[in-house]
Amino acid sequence: MKAQFKYAFLAGLYARGPVFAVIFVMNTVFIVLGSMGLLPLPAHITAVSLGGVAVAVMMAFNIVGDISVIRRIYHAPGAYLYALTPIPRWKTLLSSIIAMAVMDLISMFIVIFQIVWLSLNLSGVWHVFIEAVRSEPSYYVYMLWASLYLTAGYLLMVTLILFCITAKRSIFFKKPASGLLCFLLACACLYVMSLVQMILAPFGTVARYGLIFIISFGSEVLPFYILLIFLEAAVLFVLASKLLERRVNI
Repeated sequence: MKAQFKYAFLAGLYARGPVFAVIFVMNTVFIVLGSMGLLPLPAHITAVSLGGVAVAVMMAFNIVGDISVIRRIYHAPGAYLYALTPIPRWKTLLSSIIAMAVMDLISMFIVIFQIVWLSLNLSGVWHVFIEAVRSEPSYYVYMLWASLYLTAGYLLMVTLILFCITAKRSIFFKKPASGLLCFLLACACLYVMSLVQMILAPFGTVARYGLIFIISFGSEVLPFYILLIFLEAAVLFVLASKLLERRVNI
């Protein structure tokens, strides 16, 4: 599994590594100059603007990098390596998901943190913000739950995409309108997941948007909601693994 993680990580790194390096160096230079008071106001505004663009650019290249990782699972020649390796398919899938998560989440956290620093420093409230965080321990708890929530949502999105792609390359392969069937499968999964969230209905307020149900609740229920998202991602992961074991057309 370590080798599978290495290959998946390198496949994604080639696509996004140089871009992340350029963005990181650019923002770091602006941060250093800004902290030393060497950036005039027009340059500081320009730095914030470039940092905002860099977030969008990093997100786009993360998507490109994830596509490179996913293609190694389902398309030749990279897929032959996964197919011929004598390990369970769930390990192959898990190593790819971990590689994408590490690169996506870490790169986006760093780039967003840099733009937040530049923005707060421009407005002159960076030190005020730091003191507020230090004096209020609940901020750390909030950031912890927010990080877990974003991670759970990311994993759910990735596993849903991989499950639908696996279904298209296996049970829907060479079926008429396989793309439409894959889209309908994704819609069905989203609908089922919205119904599953009804478990938490007694603890919040339910709103309906067409066929999708959204539940609003207080922060005390958030840990259970995060756990539910992780469980949904785990179910999709198991289903995708079973389909990979069954048959995948390369």
